[in-house]
Amino acid sequence: KMSFKQLSSGVKMPILGLGTWKSKPGKVETAVLEALKVGYRHIDCAAAYGNEKEVGAALKEAFSTGIVKREDVFITSKLWNTFHKPEHVKAALNDSLVNLGLQYLDLYLIHWPISFEYSGEDFFPKGENGKPKYSEDSYIDTWKALEECVDEGLVKSLGLSNFNSIQIKEVIDAATKYKPEVLQVESHPYLTQTKLIEFCNSNNIVVTAYSPLGSPDRPWAKESDPCLLNDPRLVDIAQKYGKSPAQVLIRFQTQRGLIVIPKSVNPGRIKQNFETTDFTLSEEEMRFLGSFNRDWRACIPSIEVDGTMIPRDAEHIYFPFNAKF
Repeated sequence: KMSFKQLSSGVKMPILGLGTWKSKPGKVETAVLEALKVGYRHIDCAAAYGNEKEVGAALKEAFSTGIVKREDVFITSKLWNTFHKPEHVKAALNDSLVNLGLQYLDLYLIHWPISFEYSGEDFFPKGENGKPKYSEDSYIDTWKALEECVDEGLVKSLGLSNFNSIQIKEVIDAATKYKPEVLQVESHPYLTQTKLIEFCNSNNIVVTAYSPLGSPDRPWAKESDPCLLNDPRLVDIAQKYGKSPAQVLIRFQTQRGLIVIPKSVNPGRIKQNFETTDFTLSEEEMRFLGSFNRDWRACIPSIEVDGTMIPRDAEHIYFPFNAKF
């Protein structure tokens, strides 16, 4: 039986979801179907992942063959950086709805506080030196346009992704109708996000952890980066319970009260990632895993400049990772 977190609006959000970032078209459809068959009731999507049509095909099949009903699945999507101007918000949401084959979303997030220039179908308009063409659209104005989408029945709940606490507070203070109910951020033992989670808890915001396994397949990985799944201290705990390191990492987050969205297209691992409620980590083990924190981010979009990988968006006025939390 799937556990839920109740959002401030009363909506129930399943604590385990299937992530779809980097899931290639051709594989993601099978992955979503497999997940729904196994018992997942939460699928995390985004326009920028470029695979919402395939996710939609899987949902259509699942609904039509009776695997699951629409109202029993929690579906999240995200507003991309090129659509922050208020006049583009509803059209972007509608595009996701069309691609996913849905009448409404359960949750819609602003994917990043950073905005790019609007450029139609092109999600990554290129400027000088390979960096995106930036824009400085106010995410407060974006939020107000999103509130109208709730009133129109296109989405039930709203949230943020990759925002820092200062930015979240700005949105909370400016929201006239609907406050952010969810924050989705990277989190795992190397990036525990303790202060940010405390901040969210005190503001009735549920936290979803993405890249809970340390995102080993991220496109900008370097050989010198730490590999969480191979950490011998983690492997020891996994062996003790007869579980995989991935299963321990997922359990770590759900025991902290977070929602967690591990991504996989491998049917065996999709099932394994779901089987994480039949063991409980001790308080001591939870503390020990938390002590691995080194504030290391796997997911800072990076580009190569003069042979060095650098954060792509670090100079943007709304770059979120310069704040303490």
